Amino acid sequence: MSPEEVKARGWKELDIILVTGDAYVDHSSFGTAIIGRVLEDAGFRVGIIAQPRWDSPEDFKMLGKPRLFFSVSAGNTDSMVSNLTPGLKPREKDAYSPGGRTGLRPNRAVIIYSNRIKEVFRDVPIVLGGIEASLRRFAHYDYLSDKVRQSILADAPADLIIYGMGELQIVEIAKRLQAGEDIKNIRDIPGTVWKMEVKAWKELKERTQALGNKESIKNPEKKERVENPVKRSDKPEQEKAEQKNWKITGDEAEFLKKYIEIPSFSEVSQDKAAFAKAFRMYFEEQNPVTGKGVIQPHPKTVIVQNSPMRLLTEAEMDHVYELPFTGEAHPSYTEPIPALEMVKSSLTTHRGCFGGCAFCAITEHQGRMIASRSIESILRETKKLTEKPDFKGIINGVGGPSANMYGMECGTWEKKGACLDKSCLYPRICPALDTSHKKLLELLRRLRELPGIKQVFTGYGVRYDLALKDEEYLEELCAYHISGQLRIAPEHFSRQVTNTMCKPGREIYEKFTKKFAALNRKCGKEQYIVNYLMSGHPGCTLEDMIEMAEYVREHGGYTEQVQDFTPTPMTVSTCMYYTGLDPFTGKKVYVARNKKEKAMQRALMHYRSPANYELVYEALEKAGRLDLIGNAQKCLIRRKGGRKR
Repeated sequence: MSPEEVKARGWKELDIILVTGDAYVDHSSFGTAIIGRVLEDAGFRVGIIAQPRWDSPEDFKMLGKPRLFFSVSAGNTDSMVSNLTPGLKPREKDAYSPGGRTGLRPNRAVIIYSNRIKEVFRDVPIVLGGIEASLRRFAHYDYLSDKVRQSILADAPADLIIYGMGELQIVEIAKRLQAGEDIKNIRDIPGTVWKMEVKAWKELKERTQALGNKESIKNPEKKERVENPVKRSDKPEQEKAEQKNWKITGDEAEFLKKYIEIPSFSEVSQDKAAFAKAFRMYFEEQNPVTGKGVIQPHPKTVIVQNSPMRLLTEAEMDHVYELPFTGEAHPSYTEPIPALEMVKSSLTTHRGCFGGCAFCAITEHQGRMIASRSIESILRETKKLTEKPDFKGIINGVGGPSANMYGMECGTWEKKGACLDKSCLYPRICPALDTSHKKLLELLRRLRELPGIKQVFTGYGVRYDLALKDEEYLEELCAYHISGQLRIAPEHFSRQVTNTMCKPGREIYEKFTKKFAALNRKCGKEQYIVNYLMSGHPGCTLEDMIEMAEYVREHGGYTEQVQDFTPTPMTVSTCMYYTGLDPFTGKKVYVARNKKEKAMQRALMHYRSPANYELVYEALEKAGRLDLIGNAQKCLIRRKGGRKR
C-alpha cells in the first residue's frame, strides 16, 4: 500500500495495482483482498490503493505505473449504497471505512477513479470489477439520478469489466497481458464485458441482414449456416450483397451463434417496455452452462458481454480461501474497520443462492448454482482462527449468501445449469432440488468438536422454507447454533407483495415459527425470532402495509429491522420499480414512487413510534382505515385531541 512496502519487498515496480473504495482489509470476506491474494499466488506483484482522494490524481500515482494494468472497484458495495440511504440522504456511517467514517469514497467511484487514472497513465489498461461494475454492466436504472444510465463501461475510460466473482478472469487477463497480448484483443474470456466499435457492429449486422440471415442475430437458435451467400432474388439487400461480394467469415459466423442482441441504450432509455424486455433477455443468459453472450448497442460504443464464467470447483474454492490472508486490516489504520468486526470470526462455506428473491442481485453476480468448499478446508481455516491471540472461541457466522445452502445441488445443474423457466424455491420448493442438510450438519458437528471452539453460531441468513425440509437440521440449529435470537427475512406478510418478491407466503412463515417454538421447548431454550421486513417494494400498496402492520400487531412481531426498498442495478425489483412492469409476464405492477407514500409505508412498520404518528394517521386516513385509530385493542394508534374523523 506504500512505496516503502514495495521497496521492502525488493520490487522495482508493480505488475498490477488494485484501486478500491474500501479500506484495505486482508480478509476473505473482502473482494479486493481475494483478488490481490489470487494474483499474488499466480506470481504477480500487486499493490493496493485504498480509498484514494479523488479531487486530484496524486494518490493514484503513489505506487507508480503498473507494468500490466490497473483494476478498479468501488469496494464490497455499490458506492451509492455505501454513501446514501434509501431516501438519498448521506449515511451516518460507512462500515468499510476506518472508524466508520463517511466521505472517503465518491458517488460513482468506479467512473471517477478510472478518470483520475487516465489523467496520469493514459496508456495503462484499466479493468473494472466488483459489485458496482458487475451490476452496472448494461444500461441500467440509476436511482440517484432517476434515469437510465449507460453501461458503466460506456461511461468509464476502461477496457474490460469482470463480472461475477472474478478470480479466474483476473488471472487469465494478467497472464495474457504478461505474454504481450494487447488488451483490445482480449475478447473471449467468459465473465468479461468488452467494447466493440459501433461501425464494426453495424457493418456486421448489415452484411448479415443483406445475406438473408437476419434471424441469426435476433434468434441465434436458428440453425442456418450464415457463411453461405444467398441465391439471387428481387430483394435490394441481397443484390447489394452480391454487388459488394459480401461474405460472413467462419469466425463471424461462430460469433453470431454465441451472442444475442438486446434492445439498445437508446431504446431502453426511452421505452420502459423495451427496458423490461432487455432485462428479461440478459437475465435468461446468466447461466454458465447454457448462457449466450449479450450485445447492447450504445450511442458511441457497443457493449458485449461474454457468457458467464464457470463456477469454481471445490478444490479451487478451497485453494482461494486458504491463501495466506492475515484476517486483519492493514497496519497503517489506527481505527477499526466496522465491517471487519462483523466477519472477523466467521467462515465462508459457499457461494451462490438459488433463493431467487426479486430484490436481490446475487443471481446476476454469484449465480443460482452453489459452489461449496470442502469440510476439511473449512476445518483447516477454523484451526488457524483458534490460534489467533484475540480469538475468544466463538464463531459468529457459518455460511454464504444464505446460511443453509451449503453442499446443496440439483441434478440438472451439471448439464443445463439452473432452470430458466422456474425458480428453485418459489412458489414452492422444486422436487428436483436436494434439500438435505446432511453435509452442513456434518460440518457444524465437526466444528463444535474442534479444540478451542466454544460456540458456533448461525444467527442470520437461514432460509426458513428450506430449513423446514430438514427437521434434524432445525433441531440442531435450535440446540447449538443460536445465541438467543435467530434473524430471518420474511420481508412481508401480504401475499400480493410476497408474490412480487418471489418469497414464501406467511403460511410458511407461521409453520416455521411454530416448529421453531416447539423445538426450543424440546431443548429447554428460550430463543426468539427477529424479522427483517421491507416497505415500499414494487407491488406494495398502503393497504398492503396496513395489512402487514395489523399482522405484526396480532402476532407480536414488532421490529426495528425494517428496510425501505432501494432500487439497485440489475435486480428484478428495480426493473419493476422503473418500468411498472413484471419483465417476465409483461403485467403491470403497482409502484409507490412518490416520496410521501414511501415515507407513509415505512412509518406503518414503526407505527408505535411517536415520531411517525402524523404519517401513520395520514396513511390510515388515505386508505379509509380510520377504524384503526382510537383506543380499541385492534387500533394501531390512539386518537389525539383535535383530530376528527
